[in-house]
Amino acid sequence: MSTPPSNPASAQRGRISRILSVPFWAQILLALVLGALLGWVAKSGDVSWLQTALDKTGSIFVQLLMVVVAPLVFFAILVSITNLRNVSNAARLATRTLLWFMITSLIAVVIGLAIGLLTDPGAGTGLTAADGAEPKKHGSWLDFLTGIVPTDVITPFTELNVLQIVFMAAVAGVAVLQIGEKAQPLLTFSESVLQLLQKVLWWVIRLAPLGSLGLVGKAVYTYGWGLISKYATFTADIYVGCAIVLFGVYPLLLATVAKVNPLRFFKGAWPAIQLAFVSRSSVGTMPLTQKVTERLGVPKEYASFAVPFGSTTKMDGCASIYPAIAAIFVAQVFDVPLEIKDYVLIVFVSVIGSAATAGLTGATVMLTLTLSTLGLPMAGVGLLLAIDPIVDMMRTATNVAGQSVIPIIVASREKILDREAYETADGSRLEPAAPAEPEPVAA
Repeated sequence: MSTPPSNPASAQRGRISRILSVPFWAQILLALVLGALLGWVAKSGDVSWLQTALDKTGSIFVQLLMVVVAPLVFFAILVSITNLRNVSNAARLATRTLLWFMITSLIAVVIGLAIGLLTDPGAGTGLTAADGAEPKKHGSWLDFLTGIVPTDVITPFTELNVLQIVFMAAVAGVAVLQIGEKAQPLLTFSESVLQLLQKVLWWVIRLAPLGSLGLVGKAVYTYGWGLISKYATFTADIYVGCAIVLFGVYPLLLATVAKVNPLRFFKGAWPAIQLAFVSRSSVGTMPLTQKVTERLGVPKEYASFAVPFGSTTKMDGCASIYPAIAAIFVAQVFDVPLEIKDYVLIVFVSVIGSAATAGLTGATVMLTLTLSTLGLPMAGVGLLLAIDPIVDMMRTATNVAGQSVIPIIVASREKILDREAYETADGSRLEPAAPAEPEPVAA
């Protein structure tokens, strides 16, 4: 019998499969290096077409992430609240989750304050208010409290006010629970829409290496190393503080409180941490964060509540480490002395006001909330806008890691953690096939 001729289509699929089989972390790392190189070439050679290509590549990736953020948050929160009915001791789980959110936020802000006081990030920079732009959005406690309740049901989605979307979703979720069986069609519809949105996000996540290339390249050619040198101490402080929390505090809590192997956590959660670093969006990373959290043994019913809730309120990087160091930086630049009560206020704002960040790219609103509480000049925010994209990558990676760590700790303490799944978690594949879906039959 003669050998059938090779199929060009099959060969092409084979080449694509080999490319996709490259570990996700390797794809991201290669993209970061290549992006930095192309950004340097674009800046040093003033290559306008390359600058435009990097800008468009990065911005399109972010736009793809953001386009589904509003409906994703709404349906994720709604479904997550209704899923709590399938979990025993749901109220206790929710309470302990919130408690651990606050505990780790407290630890993170103390670390941020310690680093800022030891290094004096704003001393000797030569920066003035003229070096930055005024922020477009300011935060205050009144705005924070009154801004939770929307004036209508459309504006929060068009203006991407995540905090108001969370409020509406929570109200809808509780109402669905109260109505019971009559609300089942709405719940079924919501679950279907959520699955659809998550599928779209998975497609976007596949493009993360390409998006990271554009984003990092744009950061390099836009800001260059000259600007970074003025903020060298501040940038290093943010990265060191986040690294201490990410690679020190979280592993310590996993080992001592959850009594699990921290190295296994990083093996399973690394895809989500990488995507967070590149996308700078906790909400955009949320589907992947939930997937890796479930892989690490947290029951789906509990993870589907804790992760969406954490993606909009759990911000150790953006809402604890960053505002603590940034407040010290701004105070030193403007020569405003801080007292003990000011540091206490920073701790209070970081632990209580973290929901102001609402999982969006950047933490400007949280910083303005902190500065306004301390009475520091708002012009200081403008100074930090230039360096924000660079520090935001590490902040968001820390946020997302914490959003997965806390459900693992709570699940372990409540004895609902699947330890066998945790010990065998593997983050090499982005999207394992769903058990309920049959595999397609090859032609």
